[in-house]
Amino acid sequence: MVADARRAREEREQGYRAQALKLFPWICGRCAREFDHGNVHELTVHHKDHNHDRNPPDGSNWELLCLYCHDNEHQRYLDQPRAPGGSAERPAGATHTPFADLAALLKRDD
Repeated sequence: MVADARRAREEREQGYRAQALKLFPWICGRCAREFDHGNVHELTVHHKDHNHDRNPPDGSNWELLCLYCHDNEHQRYLDQPRAPGGSAERPAGATHTPFADLAALLKRDD
């Protein structure tokens, strides 16, 4: 049982969260809130380029953020306008007007 617990701990430590917690001080990168062993579960690893598959061992794509700042960062990312293909240009608006001929259709019934 103890061996299984140790093995599970080692597997978790291989994950990027454990690596990030070893590399960086336990401080939110946005609001500077400090964390300790009692509340470190509220500290998350944020992927700077939003690519969760890119986890370099040097931590260059990670930053530690508290739950609130992490949620805020992702909401800001979702809210920014994006064009197809990933550029920051605002995409063209819709050109279809579904009620364009409504007045003509209503007049026909008179």
